[in-house]
This record gives sequence, C-alpha cells and structure tokens, in this order.
Amino acid sequence: MKKLLVSAFALLLSVGILNAQEAKNYPTIPDNISVKSLDGTTVQTSTFHNDGKPFILSFWATWCKPCLRELNTIKEVYEEWQEETGVKIIAVSIDDARAASRVKPMVNGNAWDYEVYIDQNQDLKRAMNVVNVPHTFIINGKGEIVWQHTSFVEGSEEELIELVKKVMNGEDISESK
Repeated sequence: MKKLLVSAFALLLSVGILNAQEAKNYPTIPDNISVKSLDGTTVQTSTFHNDGKPFILSFWATWCKPCLRELNTIKEVYEEWQEETGVKIIAVSIDDARAASRVKPMVNGNAWDYEVYIDQNQDLKRAMNVVNVPHTFIINGKGEIVWQHTSFVEGSEEELIELVKKVMNGEDISESK
C-alpha cells in the first residue's frame, strides 16, 4: 500500500512539475517609466495597453531608414489589421533632446495613425534592452512581452500580423524568431 501511495505521489508531483515547466514567465514592460506624448504630456508606461488585446511596441528613430520603412509599410495595412485583430501600435522614438523636435513633423508628414511617444532620455530603451532600432515587440493582452525582433525587411509586416493572430488565439510564439 505504501508503494502505491508513494508511486501515486511521485506521479502527481511529476505532472505538477511538467505543468509548471510549461507555464512561461514572460517579462512585462516596466510600468514606472515616463515618456512624452507628441503634445509634450508626460505619460507613464503603465498606461500602455490595448484593452486585453495584443499590441505592437515599436522602437524607432527619425534618422533610422529601416524604422521609417517599417512604420510606413505597416501604415499601408494598419487599418486592415485593426479591423481584423484590434491590434494597436505604440511607436516609441528614441531620438534625443536635439532631434526630438523632428518627431512630430515626421509622424504628421507620414500620416501615422499610431500612438507615438518620445523616450528622449532613453530610459525605456535601456529598461527594455533595446540596442538597435527598429526593435519591435509583441505584447499580449496580459501585458507580457511574448516576442521581439530587430531590423526590418520587406515582408516582415506579414510575419508580424500572423504572430499577432497567433497570440490572439492563445498560441505560444516565444520560439518564433
């Protein structure tokens, strides 16, 4: 009888360990960092959300040609993406104080319909270990960072929306790169 109980306990313990290993501990966006909106208002990163739906967090700079190509390419399909998935894009410029004045005219000139913020002290950039731009993150509805990628090539936007769809369906995309 003791052997049976010990075996049953060992089985339950191993199943529990396996289930615990399957659960992933995803990092989240630091919520205590301030960035500036295009009108100069200070905004806390704790307000970055999409009402329980995934969103895309894109770090960019006015001097970064691949960043501009990425954001302009997504602009062409963004309305469709929103209708289909409800995804939102939050674009964070890492331009410093000298270049920050170019962000708003660039956003307006490109007619980007994204939430855009300026991280001119680069506090958020450092906190999220962003080294190169463009650096794109997918954040799930729980606020967890489930995917990230640097650089942009034509066609990357298609992979990006497919990953967002998978996140919406509860699929694990952490191995997708």
